[in-house]
Amino acid sequence: MNNRVLYILLPDYAAHEAVYLSQAIASDAFALKENPKYINQIVAPTLEPVKSIGGFRVLPDYSFETMPDDYAALALIGGFGWAAPVAEKVAPLVKSAIENGKIVGAICNAVSFLAQLKLWGGENYTNPMGYICAQAVSDNKIVTANGSATLEFAKEFLILLKNDPPEQIEMFYQFNKQGFCGYV
Repeated sequence: MNNRVLYILLPDYAAHEAVYLSQAIASDAFALKENPKYINQIVAPTLEPVKSIGGFRVLPDYSFETMPDDYAALALIGGFGWAAPVAEKVAPLVKSAIENGKIVGAICNAVSFLAQLKLWGGENYTNPMGYICAQAVSDNKIVTANGSATLEFAKEFLILLKNDPPEQIEMFYQFNKQGFCGYV
């Protein structure tokens, strides 16, 4: 089942950062997709419910120990858990994903973890001149976005996944960016 998009959720994750991406994978502008190209699944440190910043609780499909090897993409969803010790357990998962040619995306504090920015990484962050100030950046099979760029994150991720034709992805983006009245 290489059609899985696995969302890594840590305690106190930012639920809104996965909304556009997961919705576009599972549905189109009219209804749920009858045969979606990908399926959304949740991975968390354990199989216990994981709580969002807003108080929503999600029951994971997999724990870090039980997650499958056959998946298409790994999406690291931001939130406050990326500053906690449990985040260190994600590093080997990301390393494996990159080594195996999977798409990897990170948003908000997950980007800080991924890039080992000075806030958490100190000396580990070695390329401040390579920083690109943009809502979302995609390079090869990696996409990153700041926490205010949930829609841009979804668009770039969907393009890498080839989830839909480019025109449909652009329509999804413009509709959600401009709103109903601005788009029609």
